[in-house]
Amino acid sequence: MGESITDGTLSTFLKKPGDKVAVDEPIAQIETDKVTIDVVSPEAGVIKKFVSQEGDTVTPGSKVALISKSDSSDTHVAPSEEKSGQEVSSPAAKETVDQIETETKEKSKVTYPPPKSSAFEPQLPPKERETRVPMPRLRKRIAARLKDSQNTFAMLTTFNEVDMTNLMALRSEYKDAFFEKHGTKLGLMSGFIKAAVSGLQNQPIVNAVIDGEDIIYREYIDISIAVGTPKGLVVPVLRDADKMNFAEIEKNINTLAKRASGGTISIDEMAGGTFTISNGGVYGSLLSTPIINPPQSAILGMHSIVSKPTVVGGIVVPRPMMYVALTYDHRLIDGREAVYFLRRIKDVVEDPRRLLLDL
Repeated sequence: MGESITDGTLSTFLKKPGDKVAVDEPIAQIETDKVTIDVVSPEAGVIKKFVSQEGDTVTPGSKVALISKSDSSDTHVAPSEEKSGQEVSSPAAKETVDQIETETKEKSKVTYPPPKSSAFEPQLPPKERETRVPMPRLRKRIAARLKDSQNTFAMLTTFNEVDMTNLMALRSEYKDAFFEKHGTKLGLMSGFIKAAVSGLQNQPIVNAVIDGEDIIYREYIDISIAVGTPKGLVVPVLRDADKMNFAEIEKNINTLAKRASGGTISIDEMAGGTFTISNGGVYGSLLSTPIINPPQSAILGMHSIVSKPTVVGGIVVPRPMMYVALTYDHRLIDGREAVYFLRRIKDVVEDPRRLLLDL
């Protein structure tokens, strides 16, 4: 499961007893605090029975299923470390196996206690047309991290408005040539990531973090990209974003987004990160105050692009505008640095030529 994961919840069986399985074919899925992991069959055969049940908490080495090899009558426990050649033949041996399976089930069962009532949250009687289900582990983890963020950081949000005209014109003019050369589409996210990298280089305190009574300045820039999936929000990390060009950023973003949406992203690909970008605009959000992703110190929120009347050179003209928000830890970052950082985002997005001239 990974070094940082000690247990998980057996969420779904992908096979049924009697089904044939091949080597390394997924037979079940385990939901951890961060990702969903496939349980694969260690050998080919037929599933005799499931030892664990959906909803059970399992740890590395837990027995999940009994698999019979297709070329023999031996029964093997997967994915345990069973000795090769061992057979369950005698009644005494079978009773021992049944006893072990029963003990494993009892140890791995999860009991969901009824919700606690309080003076502020009266317990309502159950109603018709309501369904109570256990909260998934990923949602529990998200809830805990967000609440810890609120309890730990002195969060403050500053806003600005960005004219997207030049960045959108740049994409429109070069999208075909960009795709022909690099094999990937040119999006707006790469422009914001390059702008964020420039802002973090100009204001290193935004890329820093508080550790006890010390401040740790990171000399690397790993950008976390918030991706919404059907199972919840995951945040894969774009490592060394300051060393990437537009094409490398777009390719890595597409790869991470596909893996996150498909549930195949690994824990290592979500570990770390020094700054987060969240794009609520893809869902139609006009304005929001994003919550810091611990243990980082700031997060940038992007929003919808809306055509608005804007004064340009004393004349009112329609322009594609976007609100941007920076939520930051006020214990570490003063308003001056936060405003300068967000202003740098605005300047670079509105005039991408600044990146070329380092202005």
